[in-house]
Amino acid sequence: MKIQMVIFFALVMLSACNSTKESGITKQPTLGDYQVGEKWVWKYKGVTTEGEVRSDGRDVREIVSIDGVLGITIGNDTIPVTDIVKPDESETPKYDWPLKVGKKWKYENNWTSQDGTTGKQSQESEILSYQEETVEAGTFMAYTIKYTGKTTNSRGYNANEEEVWLYAPEVKNFIKLTQTQGDFLYVEELIEYSKPE
Repeated sequence: MKIQMVIFFALVMLSACNSTKESGITKQPTLGDYQVGEKWVWKYKGVTTEGEVRSDGRDVREIVSIDGVLGITIGNDTIPVTDIVKPDESETPKYDWPLKVGKKWKYENNWTSQDGTTGKQSQESEILSYQEETVEAGTFMAYTIKYTGKTTNSRGYNANEEEVWLYAPEVKNFIKLTQTQGDFLYVEELIEYSKPE
């Protein structure tokens, strides 16, 4: 499960936000919105209804420069920031930019985990609110985006799921994710955000 989440986050998580408070609309960020030394730290935990802990740890991402090219560290990998900010041409995207309260769309994702398992997510998505939200890293204005649907995989797994993402334009990222998938509850929360002065 953690492997699936890491792959998922690597591809879509950092499709961050660039907001204009006057309009209440958040546009997809550009390369210029990121700076070397910007850092995010999340804690995560995944537990079954029987109390079995399947994942528990920290996830650290940082903006670095390699030969003058901005990248973001994800585990042992570094992904160019240009890959993160490029527009998603899919008809069923994770984020339907620009973000605005009340917006609805369908999200679909096909994936392959490191062990070769293939799977699919199919979800109905809706932006429910834009308001102050508090997490361990602080209090931020954030969108509440709810995804409801199913996840299936090539090993016969089939589960209903609900995800609630809290996105804070100020940090260009999500500050909290709560995912219920079958008998599994996964929570990831931002505990630190920093950038150079």
